[in-house]
Amino acid sequence: MKLVINGAKKEIGESDINIEKLLVIEKVESIDTVSVQLNGEFVERDNFASTTLKDGDEIDFLYFMGGGQK
Repeated sequence: MKLVINGAKKEIGESDINIEKLLVIEKVESIDTVSVQLNGEFVERDNFASTTLKDGDEIDFLYFMGGGQK
């Protein structure tokens, strides 16, 4: 299956894959704090296991960091 992950084209050897499994395959750190966009739409964390990916999907892993002015 061909996916675009964080802007990079990647070939994933498996065809039946969900977001939860992709996070493991891609060795995403801090899985509990990552947000995921699928084709430009945010996916709720509760739906990671039930959201199946399709060939050509675009996935972005986003980390929101705190900070600001002192």
